Amino acid sequence: MIVGGFKKSSLIDFPDRVAAVVFTKGCNFRCPFCHNARLALPTEPVERYDEAEILEFLDARRGKLDGVVVTGGEPTLHDDLIVFLRECKAMGYETKLDTNGTNPDALRALFDEGLLDFTAMDVKAPFRKYPLLTGVEPDTSAIVRSMQIVAASGIPYEFRTTVVPGLLENEDVEEIRALVGAGARYRTQEFVPAKTILDPTLLDRLPNGDGATARPA
Repeated sequence: MIVGGFKKSSLIDFPDRVAAVVFTKGCNFRCPFCHNARLALPTEPVERYDEAEILEFLDARRGKLDGVVVTGGEPTLHDDLIVFLRECKAMGYETKLDTNGTNPDALRALFDEGLLDFTAMDVKAPFRKYPLLTGVEPDTSAIVRSMQIVAASGIPYEFRTTVVPGLLENEDVEEIRALVGAGARYRTQEFVPAKTILDPTLLDRLPNGDGATARPA
């Protein structure tokens, strides 16, 4: 994998776990509100982390860390994600994946091997608004398949949406709730204004033009 970030310990990225966080480089979305845009864009420079050194660190921290989170970017773009997670599981770690759901075949392979203990999948918008929220024209049928695979996986999961004022309205959130289905674990999260290099004009276009944060519906 191409690793563009590494957090040695986190109390907030894996529910009820102390976890290391691995950030992969590269994403197939171009969300204007992305808070990890340097990881998303292939042209943006980031510090590169050696995967072997990360595994050595994790090996040395067994018994002190509970889990490993792989996030991005979009981790499922990396064919060797499955190899990395095998190594983590062999050390006894619980694993969590953050994904945008565009690669259901990769998700299926990870679940089939029992390599995940928690999955967080972003549902960016109602499908009619996906081009606006992702900057691309995604295959929404693949996203539906991923949602079905995650919900039927038998492991803890959550679907989540970042509510960006001016891009998503309350009725959009209700449409997403219907999309994920009754009984699905779903939460909204605040948009935190930051440097949005994917769309530098975004903050100026928020309500009141003052970078106000959105509140979950």
